[in-house]
Amino acid sequence: QVQLVESGGGLVQAGGSLRLSCAASGRAFSRYAIGWFRQAPGKEREVVAGISRRGGSTYYPDSVKGRFTISRDNAKNTVTLQMNSLKPEDTAVYYCAAADYSGTYTRGVYDYWGQGTQVTVSS
Repeated sequence: QVQLVESGGGLVQAGGSLRLSCAASGRAFSRYAIGWFRQAPGKEREVVAGISRRGGSTYYPDSVKGRFTISRDNAKNTVTLQMNSLKPEDTAVYYCAAADYSGTYTRGVYDYWGQGTQVTVSS
């Protein structure tokens, strides 16, 4: 099992940046692919980034491509989501999740979730 704790959310103006962190505890962090997801009020949860076990492959949907960057440090059991050029529509609760999975991102494979961190982007 792995336990995940997100941090780094907050309030930022449009065009600004935030850096989210996902700290993991438990065994064998490097066996887990990690995804970042978000959920805004009244909307379905959506993926914003995925990273493979060793960080060699990443995935971004078009909505954040070129603005968000996911990275991981397996020695420190952390995954980071750097978010630049933020827009009001990026406002949501952001979650990291882990999957014992050999790929980069696939819907529905994530078994472990953090509690989320709020990101609010003002216009």
